[in-house]
Amino acid sequence: MASLDSSLKIKRALQSKTIAVVGLSRSEEKAAFQIPSYLKSVGYKIIPVNPNAAGQVILGEKVYSSLSEIPVKIDLVEVFRPSEDVLPIAEETVKLKIKPKFFWMQVGIENNEAKQLLEKNGVEVVMNRCMMV
Repeated sequence: MASLDSSLKIKRALQSKTIAVVGLSRSEEKAAFQIPSYLKSVGYKIIPVNPNAAGQVILGEKVYSSLSEIPVKIDLVEVFRPSEDVLPIAEETVKLKIKPKFFWMQVGIENNEAKQLLEKNGVEVVMNRCMMV
């Protein structure tokens, strides 16, 4: 069961407006497409990040190859990548001129080294949780 602290953190994270989705998929049957699609449908601004689809349009939004290319302030980074791929994403996140307040790893994704780095740099972390729930 989630602690009160983590429940409050999740509630605050869900108040974010602009979400960079790292690993957003073009495949409609994948969670990495379905969840961002849902989030967009309920009013979040979605910014796709996928180096394999950079320059294309997914969910009506231009796809960027990295977080550092995004020209607007990001409130939250949502990650759809394997746990072992998260640390480089966290490292890029903490190097941004304006850091997001939150970093969210979807269900099944956990990386404690990334979590420690992010929290040390003032970014709150949610791991192994779905943004739709």
